[in-house]
Amino acid sequence: MRRHLSKFFHCPFGFNPSNSFPLNCDMGSYCAARSTTRQALFSGHLNEYATRAFATTSCASASEDLPKDNSVSDMLVDSFGRLHTYLRISLTERCNLRCQYCMPAEGVELTPNPQLLTKTEILRLANLFVSSGVTKIRLTGGEPTVRKDIEDICLELSNLKGLRTLSMTTNGIALARKLLKLKDCGLTSVNISLDTLVPAKFEFMTRRKGHEKVMNSINTAIDLGYNPVKVNCVVMRGFNDDEICDFVELTREKPIDVRFIEFMPFDGNVWNVKKLVPYSEMLDTVMKRFSSLKRVKDHPTDTAKNFTIDGHEGRVSFITSMTEHFCAGCNRLRLLADGNFKVCLFGPSEVSLRDPMRGGAEDHELREIIGAAVKRKKASHAGMFDIAKTANRPMIHIGG
Repeated sequence: MRRHLSKFFHCPFGFNPSNSFPLNCDMGSYCAARSTTRQALFSGHLNEYATRAFATTSCASASEDLPKDNSVSDMLVDSFGRLHTYLRISLTERCNLRCQYCMPAEGVELTPNPQLLTKTEILRLANLFVSSGVTKIRLTGGEPTVRKDIEDICLELSNLKGLRTLSMTTNGIALARKLLKLKDCGLTSVNISLDTLVPAKFEFMTRRKGHEKVMNSINTAIDLGYNPVKVNCVVMRGFNDDEICDFVELTREKPIDVRFIEFMPFDGNVWNVKKLVPYSEMLDTVMKRFSSLKRVKDHPTDTAKNFTIDGHEGRVSFITSMTEHFCAGCNRLRLLADGNFKVCLFGPSEVSLRDPMRGGAEDHELREIIGAAVKRKKASHAGMFDIAKTANRPMIHIGG
């Protein structure tokens, strides 16, 4: 096994948990949690500190995520006590759009098909993760719906014992005509990416037509009973920051969760801090028009800060990866389309599961590789300016 473990990695990450007061906690709970974490930090128990830091971001309990057999799931626990129950699987690097924040204008070099995971390999690895304690799988890409066997993959994944949630993140171009069958095959939730409500701006951002198809997919998902339908919107200054409140209006009469995402740096997307619209600014924009905006209780592993508005059927969320990271509660792992395993979205380090699997590795050997990688996961990402200077793959390779 040492020949596989020799590929492990090092990322220069540091730990910088937020000290802000969580809106969904009462002051008594907050003070008690802060006191506990402060004592743990100064007594040198960093593992305990990092785990209890969940309390400073939410008052909810994570106990329901803990598998009953901790010995089986040890490979999913990192050195800071974080249990990783959420696996994102990129099914393909191909996409039918060319979004500017996802890939460079000249495109990207795609991995040759023989080097991509087959359906059988995906299912084997997924079963290994789920049998070890993963309860949620999200299918990503590229664009997952361009994969011809997407329905078969969903059906077999949904039958894995122990899997509670099978989700998909999609650009919505082909979703409307496939969603009914995908739902029948066990797809339980859907996130649809949409960065503008203006068709001309959509074509500019994605370098393709298709705005009407995405809107149709959102409405189809609602008609099929998905609740909420999550709409992911990457906010960029000078492009769509003037549409924030228009997106919020989508939540008035429909079960839509609009999720505003801070613009993040990846290879080829020409990230610039001047394009970043921080969470605080987005929140202020929404509150000025929707004064009844109210923070709700988040789960400790939530990536989003969630809000409701009086009289609105849906809700509004903010994903604040750059200005207020949520690394302390991270429970996510990533399996890329080429079989590489990635423990942090913003870390360049990866380890291949495809190569040892094709080399004849048994499940227990793959668990050892996965467990060692998880144990090497850092407490937090490096911060947006260091991330911007660190080589990483384009988002289309990593999976949205």
